[in-house]
Amino acid sequence: MSSKVLTLRQLVRNATGQDLNHCQACMDCEFPYPEEIDIPISSMVQMVLFDDDEILTSRLLWSDMILKSAKGVCKRGLDLQAVMLALREEAKQRGLNSEIQ
Repeated sequence: MSSKVLTLRQLVRNATGQDLNHCQACMDCEFPYPEEIDIPISSMVQMVLFDDDEILTSRLLWSDMILKSAKGVCKRGLDLQAVMLALREEAKQRGLNSEIQ
């Protein structure tokens, strides 16, 4: 018996109710990042939409400063903080969080 593997977009939607297909790539979620951050939040959204597992090991995803800054940043109403938390949880489930930092 095989279990169906969900895409990252499906995992985020199931965990948060957020449908990242509503992202309009407007870049309103962008703000100045510390040098150690490897990708911007808008790229995180696109990586989830393209089911790019690399997001699960990005420094952006594990930055508590970015996590706090992500609250309310999307003018279209996507809860990017919830998305980050859901992705962190998926990374932990896959045993990836120990590889960060």
